[in-house]
Amino acid sequence: MTFRPVTIIFLGMFFALRGPGQVIEEYQVKAAFLYNFGKFVEWPSQAFETPKDPITICVLGHNPFGNALDEVIRGKTIDGRGIVVRQVTGGEQANSCQILFVNAADNKRYRLLCANLKAVGILTVGEAPGFAVGGGVINFKLDGDRVRFEINVDAAEHAQLHISSKLLSLAQIVKTEKIR
Repeated sequence: MTFRPVTIIFLGMFFALRGPGQVIEEYQVKAAFLYNFGKFVEWPSQAFETPKDPITICVLGHNPFGNALDEVIRGKTIDGRGIVVRQVTGGEQANSCQILFVNAADNKRYRLLCANLKAVGILTVGEAPGFAVGGGVINFKLDGDRVRFEINVDAAEHAQLHISSKLLSLAQIVKTEKIR
């Protein structure tokens, strides 16, 4: 059985928060996932003003990553685009993001600003239970000491994001819950 490099990279992050002899912090793993998610998503052309614009990873509210996210992206590009990290507090700021991370503590704030987010071109990534079935695109889930993720294909389609089948094959697929 042959594994492709992408599978090996994701499986390494997917299966362990701990390595031999050292503890890898949860948010270091999530930071690596955020960077790698960007490699397997195609954004609509209107998500960028120019072909040279960087991919902007935004953290809504409190930043649980410390400097882990900055360290992960340092010196890297995705499809020839630089990557920048910003902290945002509201919808207007979040509209210039390609990836928007919402930590569990700021999930209520996200729900309030959802109406002010543009509908197209933002890969929303959360970590609160129900984030993906509630309309977010990707949600992290902890399973013991493992970081796993689910993808809402309906939300990705609504945001006009094309997610690679390679990434989809590693995720639990969920659908948006219908409100009665």
